[in-house]
Amino acid sequence: MIKRSFLALVVLVFCQSTFAQNLLPMNAADKWVDSVYNSLSPDERIAQLMVVRLSGYDFKKHQPVYFDSTVDALIKQYNIGGVCAFQGNPDSIVAIINNMQRIAKTPVMTCIDAEWGVGMRLFDSVESLPHQMMLGAMQDGRIVYQYGKLVGEQCKRIGITVNYAPVVDINNNPNNPVINDRSFGEDKYKVALYGVQYMRGIQKVGVMACAKHFPGHGDVTVDSHLDLPVINKSMAQLEGLELYPFRQVFNAGIGSVMIAHLYIPAIDSTPNTATSLSKNNVTGLMRDQLGYNGLTFTDALEMQGVKKFFPNGEAAVKSLIAGNDMLCLPEDVGVAITKIKQAIDSNRLSWDDIELHCKKVLMAKYSYGLAKWQPIDTNHISSDLNKGIPEMKKIVAENAITLLRKTDNNFFPLAKKKHTSVAYIGIGIDSDNVFSKKIHDTYKADVFYFDYKQDSGRIASVMDSIANYKSVIIGVHAYSRTPAKNFGISQAAVTLIKQLEKQTKCLVFAFGNPYAIRSFEDTANLYACYEDDSVIQSTAFDLLQGTITAKGKLSVSISDSLQFGTGIIASDAYLPVADANTVGLDQDKLSEIDSLANDAIAQHATPGCVVLVAKNGKIAYQKAFGHYNYDTTEAVNINTIYDLASVTKIGATTLSIMKLYDEGKIDLKKTLGDYLPWTKGTDKAKLHIKDILLHQAGLVPFIQFYKETVDAKGDPLAKYYATQQSDSFNIRITDNLFLRTDWEDTIYKRILESPLKTKGKYVYSDNDFIFLGKIVEKITGVTLNEYAEKTFYAPMGLMTIGFKPNERLPINRIAPTENDGYFRHQLLRGDVHDPGAAMLGGVAGHAGLFSNAYDMAVLMQMLLNGGEMNGVHYLKKSTIHLFTDYQSKVSRRGYGFDKPEKNNKTLTEPYPCISASAKAFGHMGFTGTAVWVDPEYNLVYIFLSNRVDPTSSNDKLIKMNVRTKIQQVVYDALIK
Repeated sequence: MIKRSFLALVVLVFCQSTFAQNLLPMNAADKWVDSVYNSLSPDERIAQLMVVRLSGYDFKKHQPVYFDSTVDALIKQYNIGGVCAFQGNPDSIVAIINNMQRIAKTPVMTCIDAEWGVGMRLFDSVESLPHQMMLGAMQDGRIVYQYGKLVGEQCKRIGITVNYAPVVDINNNPNNPVINDRSFGEDKYKVALYGVQYMRGIQKVGVMACAKHFPGHGDVTVDSHLDLPVINKSMAQLEGLELYPFRQVFNAGIGSVMIAHLYIPAIDSTPNTATSLSKNNVTGLMRDQLGYNGLTFTDALEMQGVKKFFPNGEAAVKSLIAGNDMLCLPEDVGVAITKIKQAIDSNRLSWDDIELHCKKVLMAKYSYGLAKWQPIDTNHISSDLNKGIPEMKKIVAENAITLLRKTDNNFFPLAKKKHTSVAYIGIGIDSDNVFSKKIHDTYKADVFYFDYKQDSGRIASVMDSIANYKSVIIGVHAYSRTPAKNFGISQAAVTLIKQLEKQTKCLVFAFGNPYAIRSFEDTANLYACYEDDSVIQSTAFDLLQGTITAKGKLSVSISDSLQFGTGIIASDAYLPVADANTVGLDQDKLSEIDSLANDAIAQHATPGCVVLVAKNGKIAYQKAFGHYNYDTTEAVNINTIYDLASVTKIGATTLSIMKLYDEGKIDLKKTLGDYLPWTKGTDKAKLHIKDILLHQAGLVPFIQFYKETVDAKGDPLAKYYATQQSDSFNIRITDNLFLRTDWEDTIYKRILESPLKTKGKYVYSDNDFIFLGKIVEKITGVTLNEYAEKTFYAPMGLMTIGFKPNERLPINRIAPTENDGYFRHQLLRGDVHDPGAAMLGGVAGHAGLFSNAYDMAVLMQMLLNGGEMNGVHYLKKSTIHLFTDYQSKVSRRGYGFDKPEKNNKTLTEPYPCISASAKAFGHMGFTGTAVWVDPEYNLVYIFLSNRVDPTSSNDKLIKMNVRTKIQQVVYDALIK
């Protein structure tokens, strides 16, 4: 009999979604599974492992085909386990599913291949969402989570149990005929993050996600529908690339995985043995080495990648021997069952194997609600499925469309009044679309078409027609998603684009797969739009007019000059790089920073750092040093993102308070009790806001909240923590550690209960800013991170600064902090270092902000500019002066901001350095960060490091005065 402990492990895999957590207790699941299993005949137990086709498409008649009568017969005869809906009308699909579930002895698992929403399959009634390659061009993984939720809700609406998505294959082969734009791109870290976010969105609403195609289908040139692709890579290469996203989604709790039909000799060199049929791959690599125990689906067994070599049910047998659970689209259910029983009789398989797989399938059905199946509502199905699609498409388009080349500023934007001689060339179309119509109507442009059927003889007439136009807009439309025959773009069309580039001032928008841009990559002004529909065309027009700016970066490499990550972002130009001497800084003197930084690394004061100096609004010095930690080859770069620690106090909380002060929504003379009613009745209620900003309200410096929740060894107590997220344990601390949801209130209670020290005495306190963060949230009605983002970071186009970076950005861009051996017992990377901020979900007034040096410099430059950046006013000058001036008689502090010691010239250890003027303001951070602004000299100084790696007890950076010495070099470099 199957071991109960293994089945319990399977339950844990399936119960990682919030939906499953809300079902009946685990013993109820066991009882249901055992009861159903015991009611099945031997043949039915095998049939539970079969997934058959529910619908398809007749491409000759251009209409869907439904196999409901065949499916009904298979249910009645064999009690099959699952069906997969392909093309069809949603009303028809729902009617078939409702009837199928009514007649089924055992609830049927319903599956769909809806990578870009159910519109991928139900395209006669439902709009499709953008493909994953376009999602990969976005710089914010949180959008992918919302996308996944929307897709999950669509699936839920039509009764789908499993969505075969996301694709976590890394598309590192531009000629891949089968994956290509279905992938998030070529970067393993981004593919992993976005795959996890998509999965979490789907499973949040109670639909099982399915990662595909294990162990990685991205580097092939053969379509496995037609033949068996071969990947000749070593295990080390596979481990370093293809397997990485799968490992991450497995660890994150994905419910299932689809096994690819690939021939990879490094995994299994048995001739013609696809990975889907290989025990080395499914059991040895995936189960044993990667530790994944969720549900497995084979890719379709009707595909030639396996059918060619193992026909007549043999593929089904070999799939089960390999260790798979569910067999997708076997050629013939009856034949497959017979073959499997013969394999059992010959000891190639056992009935214990069947029991294991069958009970896993039943457990998945239970976990995703099929034990209490209810008929699907048949009203308003199509309208329900289309809800939210235009909005999501617009969000994706605004965040993904990528500006690749920008040479002629007259196009950025194309001002209506200045441009009255405009032509639009529509490549690949022969009539108006949304983009061409908007250009015609707005600029009175003349419109010309050149579809892919026209030959080179038409080029001359087009060139003659547009010879006198001052501005030419080119849209490349209606080309294929796949690389065959240059994506369907004719040679004549390519020649025309190149001639237009040479002979006119033009701007090209490529509406489709970005790989196609290789044919005209030298274009001087160029956008990659990734796809071609009305929403994306409208967004492209908004970019042309300048009402929005481009935010995307290439998710794949197109050519040597257009590599992954290419993309011109407007905020990149806010602080242009300049020769130091031209802005009044001695370049040779600044080079002394190199020696100080390298010495700090050599002395193990920090494994790496980034230093940025800006003067007069221009970057005079920006360099990265060292590595992410002492035992890695990952080099720090100028875009590395660091945990800012207490710099959060000015970079998020104080800025937010300043904005509210600007708007008259907060009075610094009022008290905590005026803004936080829950403080009333305690001695904290009467504390004045201005005293809290100055750290002289009498609050204790900090409270080690975590110590109350761990045992004597520092291990988290089970009553406070869970390894999986749920409604009851919803506060993420780190990977696989979630705090009890109601414990956040305990943190505030502990602060309220803490002793109050002498009011008016300067005592630097994190608790001051925890309260201030809560005031921001109370006044605005949104979380601190949301308010700071929508008020400052997003309008400025800053993409790295923010809280909870592991939800937004690939992990390889974030420097690790401490190898925590006292609370979280792991290397912290992408999760806030401060334990208190971690227990508040990663967002707190005193810590939690992350950024690269550039974004932080832009934010500080805004203050130096008197509250303005790029023509937009964020704060009043008077407010900035108020908060950044000395405001205390007993300390050096401003409101929220740190400042130089008032008697700096007389101190043996001046702070922050001896030459900082009285006008200077900024802050230091525990993790080894420093941010300072000096209006006297129009300077911004940023120092970011992770000196707490591997341990926060390492105080060499502080003892060596590295931050201070480097800052003093900046002042010494000032040209008198």
